[in-house]
Amino acid sequence: MSQSYIITDVGSTTTKAILVGEKNGEYRLLGRGEAPTTVELPYEDVTYGVINAVRDLEDSTGRKLLCEEPGTSCPLKHPGSEVRYLSTSSAGGGLQVLVFGVMKGVSAESASRAALGAGAILLDVMAVDDGRPTFARVDAIRNARPDIVLIAGGYDGGNAAFALEICDLLNLARPKPRFGKGFTIPVVYAGNKDAAPLVRDTLSEGFDLKVVENLRPTLEREVLEPARTAIHELFMSHVMAHAPGYEKLRSWVDADILPTPAAVGRMMEVLAYRHRANLLGVDIGGATTDVFSVIDGSFHRSVSANLGMSYSAGNVLIEAGVENVLRWLPFEVPWHQVADRVFTKLINPTTVPRTLMDLQIEQALATEALRLAFVQHKEIASSLPVQMSPLMAMLTGQDEQVRARTRRTSLVDISDVDIIVGSGGVLSHAPKRAQAALMLINAFQPVGVTHLAIDSIFMMPNLGVLSQLEPEMALHVLERDCFVRLGPVVAPEGEVTPGEPALAVTIRHHSGGQEAIVNGGDIHVFPLRAGDEVEIEVEALGGLSIGGGSRAKFKTSGGVLGLIADCRGRPLKFPKDPGERAALVSKWQHQIGAYGEGCR
Repeated sequence: MSQSYIITDVGSTTTKAILVGEKNGEYRLLGRGEAPTTVELPYEDVTYGVINAVRDLEDSTGRKLLCEEPGTSCPLKHPGSEVRYLSTSSAGGGLQVLVFGVMKGVSAESASRAALGAGAILLDVMAVDDGRPTFARVDAIRNARPDIVLIAGGYDGGNAAFALEICDLLNLARPKPRFGKGFTIPVVYAGNKDAAPLVRDTLSEGFDLKVVENLRPTLEREVLEPARTAIHELFMSHVMAHAPGYEKLRSWVDADILPTPAAVGRMMEVLAYRHRANLLGVDIGGATTDVFSVIDGSFHRSVSANLGMSYSAGNVLIEAGVENVLRWLPFEVPWHQVADRVFTKLINPTTVPRTLMDLQIEQALATEALRLAFVQHKEIASSLPVQMSPLMAMLTGQDEQVRARTRRTSLVDISDVDIIVGSGGVLSHAPKRAQAALMLINAFQPVGVTHLAIDSIFMMPNLGVLSQLEPEMALHVLERDCFVRLGPVVAPEGEVTPGEPALAVTIRHHSGGQEAIVNGGDIHVFPLRAGDEVEIEVEALGGLSIGGGSRAKFKTSGGVLGLIADCRGRPLKFPKDPGERAALVSKWQHQIGAYGEGCR
């Protein structure tokens, strides 16, 4: 009997279950089911939602999966069966962390990166230079209701005053946990090692303290992994144990329950490693947008907690600015009509677009949410500067020395990205795949040769936890049953001249080929049959470049769209006149096939 896996993702509102097993000699997705999550009243036990989701899975597969015999330790496993059970969770809002540091741009920033890398959502980031008075900080701590508190700050051997100040604030505020009346909030201390004994004396009675290596021992050095590991371990062993029903759920699973974002990140890493490629992934939800990157083997994750398509739609409009949303629309419309539609979404966050105009406004807003989330991701995924030489230090003022020594360099450059993976309802459920492709291209503006794909049914959390045990199986199922390959996009860099030749394209395959010239200012889609292996050669014209050179040659297989030649130039430019801008955007949408039949 072959091994099968039931895998659930216990989300904030919905619990999703999948069955992975053997079919025609290979492992495939055998079925999906879902049910409302039951972490809150009246149930307050996540296992009810898990059972209901598996019942729905039984209906979709026609297989008996639940064991309802009395005395069964796990109702998802029949005695003697080969079924194993795994799960991820973001119920109740996922892992929520309150962060402290000395300076916003130094230890607080490093601590934020450590927490984000552990799969956390940041409730607040407090620092000495954040401008808040003591009473405001105490109120913020009391209102936060964190799962875990992370304290960083102070170089090893430095002053311990800051650490004691934070300890006093925590003892004064006495924050309450989200779950469990008798729950003691865990605190990870990753600051000045010389202050650790004082922190133990001050916090041990009221908090569950864990001391790890200083995450910023010097100005020029970061050590994030010990803090990340501690956050993850405390979340698994301490926080989940007090969440409604999680102790029971932990007794059922055959591997650690992973926070949903951490599971998605793990799957992104597996995918990037398999293809030996630099990868950028994005999951755009109703309240947050997660961005993942794997660049030269280095993994980074950021959470934009105020950028989403329903609960945070108003924040996107405010942060992006209404003019930046209007620029993606193929028609002229007063700004207040766009604002009215966006704020109506805040009142009714679960509604979907009912008209073509509503759909186009939503996708314009999504483009800006993706763009802004990527900007924030590049700030998070950054490296410390190279240490200033003694001679340079002598020639530079003290203030400039401090700025130079704390100025970070982003590790993510879109020109280095080989694959972009999009997920989330606005991308996965777009009426036409060309719409999803256009949102990704407009938001990230890839250059050179970049492959686009969509996670069509959001199985990456489930498969991410499966990859802990069976990475090859998880990748196999992902690429055959979950991924929708849109195709490669080729985008030359530089300033184009509209109407003048910008890119020469040659496509060769077993039955022949085709050649074409694409003009500046245009998008051209070359259809490729799905599964067909083709060889593509492109040459940038008119002083443009592709990956730093004038030519590129690569092999690929056809996606649902084909080869997308984007010759609009980088960065994209728009006419100042609203009518001309709308006409240009309409042309681009028509050229890529984003709207038309099926989108009315």
